[in-house]
Amino acid sequence: MTAKPIRRLKTITEFHRTRGLKPPQHPLVSVVDYADVQLSEEDRDASWIYDFYSIAIKRNLNAKFHYGQQEYDFDEGVMYFIAPGQVFSVSFTGAETWERSGWILLVHPDFLWNTPLAKTIRQYEFFDYSVHEALHLSEKEETTMKGLIENIEQEYNNNIDKFSKNIIIAQLETLLSYADRFYQRQFITRTITNHKILSRFEEILDEHFNSTLVVHGLPSVQLIAESLNVSPNYLSGLLKNLTGQTTQQHIHNYLIERAKQKLSTTSLSVSEIAYELGFEHPQSFSKLFKSKTAVTPLDFRAKFNVDM
Repeated sequence: MTAKPIRRLKTITEFHRTRGLKPPQHPLVSVVDYADVQLSEEDRDASWIYDFYSIAIKRNLNAKFHYGQQEYDFDEGVMYFIAPGQVFSVSFTGAETWERSGWILLVHPDFLWNTPLAKTIRQYEFFDYSVHEALHLSEKEETTMKGLIENIEQEYNNNIDKFSKNIIIAQLETLLSYADRFYQRQFITRTITNHKILSRFEEILDEHFNSTLVVHGLPSVQLIAESLNVSPNYLSGLLKNLTGQTTQQHIHNYLIERAKQKLSTTSLSVSEIAYELGFEHPQSFSKLFKSKTAVTPLDFRAKFNVDM
């Protein structure tokens, strides 16, 4: 299959021009009515990278959105978050419909310059979650988001004064805070899917330690996330919501349980157990074991009177 050409848009003005839109009212922030967006046949076949943030709801597009390792239909109430430098594409699955609707909020990083949000915006985990998990909004939640978008649009369409930027930033921060809340709600309400991921996570750990893979080292958060087709941040956030512990904490707990089993039922030395579990240095294993159990591996073994 031929790879799609990648096109990069550096400015919001470029976005407007390539989408057949009028020039933006503000060069660094814009709200676009998706019904007005036009895309050439050549551009419909491309992948895209934006040098600005894009937050959007799009509907009735007869297309699939490809972002990271997942694809999504443009259904009702599905919200997407794209950070600067991320690659995405859209595959059209049928004739374009005139019923398509939605909005896109574009914010250039320069607009955030010298504000607290410039430092914190990438800490919102859904800019990573969106690679694997779109935000599904209820009708009430979508109405809340739409109201904030309309406030932003109204503000930059007014006569710009010294208060305009702060007001827009405040509205954007509120929108992101609501998105954070709605994502947490989504974690809770999608318990079946989440518990399936948790079960598969545990299976992957079993498979790793029951195979010869351990000779290649300890399982990393990145490796497990890739096996589950989710991002590391998404996996840790999900596990934190379900169990109160991050992915790394789960891996460490699993290691300790395996170590306890070997210490209490075998005569392997501490160094041999450390190597079998994938530790490069036995001292690292002993340090982790004591930090988790408050005793050394040898002290733990002594409770079971296992000959070394």
